[in-house]
Amino acid sequence: MSGFEEIGIAGPDHLRDALTNCSDPLQAIEDFQSENGILLPTLQPALPLLDLHDIRRLEFHQTIMEELEKKLVEKTNEIAASNEKERYKKIEDLLTKCFPLVKVKTIQPTVMAIMKCLPKIPEKYLTTILEDKELYSATPIEVKRQIWERNPTLFGDEVSPLLNNYVKEKEAILFGRDSINSHMFYSIPPKTRRQSKHVRDLSHMVGTSLQLYDMVIRFLKTLFVRSRNAHYCTLRAEILMSLHDSEVSEICSQDPCHKFTWCLDACIRDRQVEDKKAKELQGFLDGVKRGREGVLGDFSMILCDPFAIHTLATSIIKLMSHQVSSEKLPRQSSELLLLLRMLVLGLGAWDMLDTQHYKESKLVSDL
Repeated sequence: MSGFEEIGIAGPDHLRDALTNCSDPLQAIEDFQSENGILLPTLQPALPLLDLHDIRRLEFHQTIMEELEKKLVEKTNEIAASNEKERYKKIEDLLTKCFPLVKVKTIQPTVMAIMKCLPKIPEKYLTTILEDKELYSATPIEVKRQIWERNPTLFGDEVSPLLNNYVKEKEAILFGRDSINSHMFYSIPPKTRRQSKHVRDLSHMVGTSLQLYDMVIRFLKTLFVRSRNAHYCTLRAEILMSLHDSEVSEICSQDPCHKFTWCLDACIRDRQVEDKKAKELQGFLDGVKRGREGVLGDFSMILCDPFAIHTLATSIIKLMSHQVSSEKLPRQSSELLLLLRMLVLGLGAWDMLDTQHYKESKLVSDL
């Protein structure tokens, strides 16, 4: 219960000193209660009524604390949602007064709720939380995000189990004993896949933080290059589309792959790449500007998603069958050549990211 003395309130240290130096402990306790209780003149006469109803003082004070916490948090949220210029300064001033009590279990939720309202929490408070494991565990994710933004290694430690479990889950379905699941693997709608616990948890950890999102993408690229496991490519697309579903414009509007992934997601959902969608995808690929060739690496990773590869391959086979039945050569179909271009780009994702040579392999149409 440390922290009371720091803000000028008599706490456990004060009570211990009083009991140590007094001649009558009961009187010392009574004096402490009268000096530090709720100082309302109208309250004292009403307290005996609580005794008549067998309501203990502890229960009464806990109820008062809960009501005060509720009112304070509501008022803080109201200030944060207002258009006042000084709104965050007011909240920060309030945090300065109450943060010394952050380790007091009964007051801790209130302090955390106040911190959640600040878009930029002062470094000293985040450092205090980070140095105390118990305090860090009790910290809401809105506050943890600001800690993670300053500590990429810590964020990596938090995210790593999610990424590993995601891949294990995919492999368990694909290579497990239950053949029904493996046969149905590619028929699961993209939106359903994005509802998996691992994707939802990862999206929740990222929130609206572009910085954390960029870290996740870097982690996925690194893991893909190290392992060659294409499930990391699936997660690259799923995390972006999960944020799209949640309308997190702060991130989606900044990711140059957003519209490309959205268009490809619709193709995977429909289990085919229609001509109109193919031309949209072509527009994104052709629109990569000089100096931003790195985006091509992201496109290739998204196209390397097994669900994207499956959709492209299925569409290619259908088109080739159509060309054969129409007695036309495959190279005469511009749509087929475009699908092959995307398939080659997806299959070459590992080489592109590993060498960081962001250039498409030339497709020889004569073949």
